[in-house]
Amino acid sequence: MPRDPKLEVSLLLMRLTLAAFMLVWAVDKVIAPDHAQAVFARYYFTDLSHQPLVIIGIVQIAVIAAFAAGFARFWTYGAVLLLHTVDGIDLCSAGKSLGGGARGLLFWAAVPVLAAALALFLLRDRDRLLSVDAAGWARGLRQ
Repeated sequence: MPRDPKLEVSLLLMRLTLAAFMLVWAVDKVIAPDHAQAVFARYYFTDLSHQPLVIIGIVQIAVIAAFAAGFARFWTYGAVLLLHTVDGIDLCSAGKSLGGGARGLLFWAAVPVLAAALALFLLRDRDRLLSVDAAGWARGLRQ
């Protein structure tokens, strides 16, 4: 398949901005577990202590870093898509997300982000620019 520089730049920008978007929430679990605990209590109806939230945040940071680097694209792009899909479904089921008002409008931002995550997963083989996988650096690690 011939390379398409415009598509590759577009996919790179989607990958990096999606990683930045999700990284904020992962880092929040590590540096502000009180805030993350309040979010989980409000939207996920669960009361997690600080330690599990920090561990979840660290794992998410690792996955997001691998995703941003274009490493193990099937797995990391799939994980990012799954994480964002589960978050979106949970928020919608909580009945707090897509309704009216200023708070509800914030959650609409998750809809195009989910579409971007799906597009990246579907086009992961074409996302070659600054990708560890496409550069072949990780060939031995993936097998």
